[in-house]
Amino acid sequence: MCGITGWVAYRHDLDEEREVVDAMTETMSCRGPDARGTWYARHVALGHRRLAVIDLPGGEQPMTTEVEHDGRTVTLGMVYSGEVYNYTELRDELRRRGHSFTTDSDTEVVLRAYLEWGTAFAERLNGMYALAIWDPRTETLVMVRDRMGIKPFFYYPTADGVLFGSEPKAILANPAVPAVVEADGLRELFTMSKTPGRSLWAGMFEVEPGTVVTVDRAGVHRSTYWRLETKQHVDDRGTSIAHIRELLDDITRRQLVADVPRCVLLSGGLDSSAITALAAGQLAEDGRKVRSFSVDFVGQEENFQPSELRGTPDTPYVHDVADLVHSQHSDIVLDNATLTDPEIRRKVVRANDAPLGGDIFNSLYLLFSAIREQSTVALSGESADEVFGGYLWFHDAEVRNRAMFPWIAYMASRRQTGQVHVLRKEILKRLDLGGHLREQYAAAVSEVERLEGESDEEWAMRKVCYLHLTRMVRILLDRKDRMSMAVGLEVRVPFCDHRLVEYVYNTPWSLKTFDGYEKSLLRAATRDVLPQSVVDRRKSPYPQTQDPAYVEALADQVRGLLADRHPVFELVDRKGVERADGTARRQLEQTLSLATWLDLYHPDIRVPR
Repeated sequence: MCGITGWVAYRHDLDEEREVVDAMTETMSCRGPDARGTWYARHVALGHRRLAVIDLPGGEQPMTTEVEHDGRTVTLGMVYSGEVYNYTELRDELRRRGHSFTTDSDTEVVLRAYLEWGTAFAERLNGMYALAIWDPRTETLVMVRDRMGIKPFFYYPTADGVLFGSEPKAILANPAVPAVVEADGLRELFTMSKTPGRSLWAGMFEVEPGTVVTVDRAGVHRSTYWRLETKQHVDDRGTSIAHIRELLDDITRRQLVADVPRCVLLSGGLDSSAITALAAGQLAEDGRKVRSFSVDFVGQEENFQPSELRGTPDTPYVHDVADLVHSQHSDIVLDNATLTDPEIRRKVVRANDAPLGGDIFNSLYLLFSAIREQSTVALSGESADEVFGGYLWFHDAEVRNRAMFPWIAYMASRRQTGQVHVLRKEILKRLDLGGHLREQYAAAVSEVERLEGESDEEWAMRKVCYLHLTRMVRILLDRKDRMSMAVGLEVRVPFCDHRLVEYVYNTPWSLKTFDGYEKSLLRAATRDVLPQSVVDRRKSPYPQTQDPAYVEALADQVRGLLADRHPVFELVDRKGVERADGTARRQLEQTLSLATWLDLYHPDIRVPR
C-alpha cells in the first residue's frame, strides 16, 4: 500500500520540475511513511511514497525495467499502490512464459504482467490497486484502477499531458492546478451520491473502477475492463451457500498474506465477526492467534438508546466473538474531548481533501491511529451490506420502489436531511440538488441489465443491489481508505473480491433473504464459526457516540465561528445554525468541517447565479 503521483508533459522537460514533483510526492507521506522515490524521463515524472507490506527490502518504487524497442534500449517506469492477491500464481505463469524476477514483490509481477499482456493484464489481477505505467515505446501513460474502486485514483488533464495522484492533494500541490470548486462538485458533496468519474475539484477526474485510462499525445482515452454484469444464477441454495463459503475461505487466506503484523476490525456484527472467525481459524492452523480491535465510547453503555438503525450496543457481541475465537483483543475507547478536538478534525478534513467529518470519520481516524501502533494491515467487514443486502431500506418496500437512491429515500422518509439543510436556502435553490439526484439515479439504473424472464420484484431488487455496489459502496470505501491511509494503515476488504461480488449479485433476492433475515447467505455460510448471539443479531451500523455532551461541545465550537463571523457562513445557513439544538448533530458537524476545509484549502467556490 502506498501513495502515488506523477506528471506527463509532452511539451516540457520535467527534469526541470523536480522541486514541484517532490512537493507532490510529499503530500502522500502519510500513505507511505516507510520510503520515498521519484523517477524522471524527459516528458514524465513519477513519485512514490511506500508503506512496506510485502517483500520489505525488494519492493521499492518507482520500479523500472528495460526492454528493447526499435533497436535500442528503453526504460518503462511504474508506480503502484495496493495489493494483488493472486501475484504468486501470476508470477508462476510469467516464469513459464520466460520472465525472470529479481524480487519477491507483487509490484514486479504487475510490471511484468503489463510487458506480457499489455493493458489486458488488468483483467488478470485480483486485488485492490491504483497504478500508472509509463511506456516509452508508445510514449503512453497507462493508469489502471481496481474493479470495485477500493483504492482512490485521480487525474487532471493539462494542455500537454496529465497530472495524477492517489489523492487530490497531490495534484493540487502543482502550481498549475487552481483549487476551484464549481456547482457539480458541491452537488457531489451534499447529496451522498457519487457520480462515476467525477471529483469535488473542477477539472479533476477519478479513474473509474474497472477502468484503464491511457494518455498519449492525442489526448486521454478510457476503456472498461470490468463491469457488474447480469448473469443467470443456476445453483440451488445449498450449492450457493457452499460456494460462498469456499470463496470466503480463499479470499481470507489470500488477504492474510503480509510480511508485517496483521489484525482484524471487529464490530460484533455479522460481517466483521465472520472475517474475524475465518481469519482466526486459518491462523490457528500455524499455531498463531488473530489480533482484533473494536471501537467504543466512554459512557456508551449508560447513554445508549436503541433506535430503528441501532438496536443494541456492540461491545457484548464483540467480546462474544473474541472469547469464542480466542483473539488477542483490544477495545479502543474514545472520549468526547478527543472526538471533538479541532486538531483531529483538521487531520480528518486534510485526509479527505473535502469538508467531510463528524464522529464517524473522527472515530475511524482515531481507531486506525491506535491500531497502527501494533499492526500495519487490517482486514475489515466493509461492504458486506452492499453485497449481501444488509441495510434496512433493502427490506422497506415503500423506500426501495421509489425512483431514487434507496439510502437517500430512506433518510428523506425519516426526515434525516440535515446534511443538505446546512447550506443557505439561495445556494440550495441554485444547486437544485433534487434535480441532480434524479438525473444521477436515472443514469445509474439505465446501466442495469434485466435478466430474461426476471420477475418485477427480482428486477426491482437487482436495481437496488446494483445501486449499492456501484454508487454507495464507493463512498464508504473512500472513507475507509482516506482514514486508514492517513495514519499509514492498510485496510483490506475481503467482501469486495470481485468473484464474490459477481456471484452474490446474481443470486435472486429470494435466496438472499431465504431465512427471513438480512444477509441470509452470509449468515448461513459462516454460522458454524460464529457465536449464536451474533448469528441472531440484527444489522447494526458503525457505532456513534450517544453522549449529549458531544453535541454540546460541537455547539460551543460553532458559537465561536458565529462570534468570529467566519466566512463559512457565506455557504452555511447562519440562522439555522443559531437555532441548532441537540437534534442538529449533522448540521453542527458539517458547519465545523466546512469551516476547517475553507481554512486549509482556501478554495475558489463558484456557485451558479
